[in-house]
Amino acid sequence: MYTNEQKKSLFHENNLANIDLKNRFVRSATWENMTTEDGHLTKELYDIYEELAKGEVGLIITGYGNVVKEEQPNPGMMGIYDDSFIQEYKKLTKLVHSYGSKIIMQIAYGGTKTKFNLGERVIYAPSEVPERSTNVLGKSMSKDEIDYIINAFAEAGKRVKDAGFDGVEIHGAHTYLINQFLSPYYNRRTDEYGGSLENRMRFLLQIYYKMREKVGKDFPILVKLTATEFFESGLTFEETKLICKKLESVGIDGIEISGNIHGKAKSMTGEIFDGYEIKEEGYFIEYAKIISETVNVPIITVGGFKDFYNIEKVFNETNIGYFAISRPLLAEPHLIKRWKDGHRKPAKCVRCSKCRTPKGNYCVVFNKV
Repeated sequence: MYTNEQKKSLFHENNLANIDLKNRFVRSATWENMTTEDGHLTKELYDIYEELAKGEVGLIITGYGNVVKEEQPNPGMMGIYDDSFIQEYKKLTKLVHSYGSKIIMQIAYGGTKTKFNLGERVIYAPSEVPERSTNVLGKSMSKDEIDYIINAFAEAGKRVKDAGFDGVEIHGAHTYLINQFLSPYYNRRTDEYGGSLENRMRFLLQIYYKMREKVGKDFPILVKLTATEFFESGLTFEETKLICKKLESVGIDGIEISGNIHGKAKSMTGEIFDGYEIKEEGYFIEYAKIISETVNVPIITVGGFKDFYNIEKVFNETNIGYFAISRPLLAEPHLIKRWKDGHRKPAKCVRCSKCRTPKGNYCVVFNKV
C-alpha cells in the first residue's frame, strides 16, 4: 500500500505521446448528435466543448467523425470526410486550447453496427455476417474497397492534423468496421485480410501505416480497442494483447482499452470473461492493467468511472496512466475541476442511460440544454 506522501497525483502535469496535459483525466469520445445533417459543427457543440475545457478536462476526445460522406452510422455525428471541415475545427481546437485543455479527434467507419438510413446506402463489412445487436448485413469488401477505406482514414487523419488537433484516435472497438476485421466471428475472409490474427490485423495496420505517411512521424496516433468481445468465438483478450504488442512495435502512441457492452456493463459486474472480472467501477480495469504491463505504451481505460478515490487507487496500484469518462461529464462538465478543487464526492451521474434524446445526447436529469 502507499502512504499519503507516496501517492501519485491525478492532477500533476504529464506528457502523453508528446501532448502536455495538466491531469490524467480524459473525456472519452461521446456522440452528441448535435451536428448539422452533413456533420458540420453547431453552436451547441462549440458550447459543449468549451464547457469541458473550462471544467479542466486534461484531454478531450471528440465524438467520432465519419471518414467517408456516404457512411454515417448515427445522425448528428461529426464529419471529417473532406476539407470543408478544417476551418471550423480550427475554431474548435483554438477554443479548447485557450483554456489549457488538449483535444484529439476520434475517426471511424461504423459499418453494420447501425440502424440509421438502412437501405439508402451500401454498408461495408469484412464478411457477410449479421451484426449481433442490429442484425444488419453488410457487403463483403473487395480489395479496391478496402484500399478506398484505408485511404479515407489516412486523409481524415491529415485533416485532423491540419485543423490543429493534438492527435487522432482510430476507433478500432465496439464492433465497428476495424473491430470486425479483427474479430474471427465477423471476419470469415479467406484472403490476406482473414484467417490468422496476423491477417485480421492487416486492415488496422495498413490504416496506421498510411495515416503515418500523411501526418508524419511526430503527430500522435492513438487507437481504441475492445478488450474482448465477451462472447464465444469472438475476439479474445489473448488476441487483443498480441494486437497491442504489434501496435507498440509499429509506433502507436497510445491505446484506449474499452469494450462493447455499453448498456449491459453494469448488470454484468462480477462476471468473468477470458479470465478477468468486469468491475463495477471501471469495467475494463483488469484488462487495461494487464495491457499496461504488457506494452510500453500509454494506456487509457474507460467505463463506469464515477468515484475519484477509486480512480486514484487504480492509478497508484497499476501502470494505467489515464482515465476516460463519458456520461458523468454529460451530467457535470465541470466534474474534474470540482474534484481538483477538493470536492471529491462521486459524480452525480446515476447511469440511467436516458442521455439519448431527439434533441441530442445530454443529461436530462442534471444538465438540461
